[in-house]
Amino acid sequence: MRALREAIGSGRLAPGTRLPPYRSLAKDLDLAPNTVGAAYGELVAEGWLTARQGSGTRVARRGTPLPPQRTHRTAPPPRRPAHDLAPTSPDAAEFPRAAWLAATRRALAAAPNDAFGVGDPRGRLELRTQLTEYLARARGVRTAPHRVVICTGVAQALSLLGSVLPGPVAVESYGLDFHRSLLAAAGRDLVPLPVDDHGAEVLALPATGAAAVLLTPAHQFPIGGPLHPERRAAVIDWARTTGGLVLEDDYDGEYRYDREPVGALQGLDPDRVVYLGSLSKSLSPALRLGWMVVPDHLVDALLAAKGPRELWCGALEQLAFADFLASGGYDRHLRRTRQIYRRRRDQLVATLAAHAPHITVTGIAAGLHAVLELPPGTEPETLRAAARLGLAVNGLAPYRHPDGPLPARDGLVLGYGTPPEHAFTGALQALCLALPPAPGAKG
Repeated sequence: MRALREAIGSGRLAPGTRLPPYRSLAKDLDLAPNTVGAAYGELVAEGWLTARQGSGTRVARRGTPLPPQRTHRTAPPPRRPAHDLAPTSPDAAEFPRAAWLAATRRALAAAPNDAFGVGDPRGRLELRTQLTEYLARARGVRTAPHRVVICTGVAQALSLLGSVLPGPVAVESYGLDFHRSLLAAAGRDLVPLPVDDHGAEVLALPATGAAAVLLTPAHQFPIGGPLHPERRAAVIDWARTTGGLVLEDDYDGEYRYDREPVGALQGLDPDRVVYLGSLSKSLSPALRLGWMVVPDHLVDALLAAKGPRELWCGALEQLAFADFLASGGYDRHLRRTRQIYRRRRDQLVATLAAHAPHITVTGIAAGLHAVLELPPGTEPETLRAAARLGLAVNGLAPYRHPDGPLPARDGLVLGYGTPPEHAFTGALQALCLALPPAPGAKG
């Protein structure tokens, strides 16, 4: 029966073609006559065939054959690099599968019935309550559950904020171009702030006319380093004086290696700072869970901007993370991975000191990435050399705002969180081969 449908649908059996009597076909196929008769009857009922007394069984004329299928050659999937030092995500192999599975099971078993309904655009109260406690303890954030809004990540948070902010937004002259594009798409004009080893030069803010500023104060991305204490105080003074808003992207604030983590800027003034966080670097970008801690006066506007519930986060993932926080699983995971990434950072620094001592590495006190300073003009060729070696690594150029101050810096932005443990040494060896030689060295 399937073969007859395919033959009719493809046009191999043209409309009006007469089929053999079912008894004859049954004999040819060595099948029971009732079986073939039933198949003919079903195809007649479906409209594939017609059966009339004296005319026999024929292919129905009202069906339009499908055009012959063409064989489409699909492009092969892009080749994965042999060595991945791109600053994108943590080591996927370190995801705490067993602990997360246990948290999910407990959360599902204890979930109230309303967890399977429409829910609250703020997110599940269980998670907002746990985040309020955790962020206060770990990051010095001052808030309450009603001021926490769960979102799919910092990208969604910036899109929502961009739609409710009143004017231009100042951004760090080196930062994620994706984040800048989200704010621009929401209609915000962007003004770049110079960045040096002490973070964004926030003293330039009054001259920009900006209504808000987006900062990565715990560990500037990508240059590295925390915002200097004097600049932290200065940006809060600017916000209080002008009524401006500070958007604090605390993208990897949990990972600091040489001293205690710098507290969140939000703790200095919860009414003038929006705190943004997610699980993309600490657990996995696949979870699509993030949060905003917002001043009271912004809550209603952000909830209205959040819109249809199809854009909200899944309730079960929120409940699982709430359990993961409450059980101490998140703290244990951070302690364990902090040691792993610190060892990798130390190995990176030691390898460069041994094989490329002329290259300066910065931004290593925290986070999952470092910056390698390159001689002026050498970034493009270094990236080409890395590509020839099968090494994925980013240059500094894509992170620079088009109107940022000149001269532009040459460098590599590499992530030491992405490679699995067994591949890290090989990635560092490839890196050293791609780097430009020391001045005066024979190439």
